[in-house]
Amino acid sequence: MVILVINNDGGGFADYVEVADGTTVDQLFAKHCQSSNPSNYLIRVNRQPCARDQQLQEGDRISFTPTKIEGAATPAQGTPPRRTEVTR
Repeated sequence: MVILVINNDGGGFADYVEVADGTTVDQLFAKHCQSSNPSNYLIRVNRQPCARDQQLQEGDRISFTPTKIEGAATPAQGTPPRRTEVTR
């Protein structure tokens, strides 16, 4: 069967992919995002959040969107932004 895979990680891409009947969201994620942890992604099928064990169907549209960009730090709560002084 053919599904549309949208990977929003890095530069991103979208392509139609042939997968076997009975393929689950988790199996497809493991194939396309090999070194990534699924908990770091928002995974949707047909624009709706989905379960890892959901079986994909012909014509489904699945997207993988990272919830945290590599290298981006989360500021501590209550910490004001840093100010730098300019000397002349």
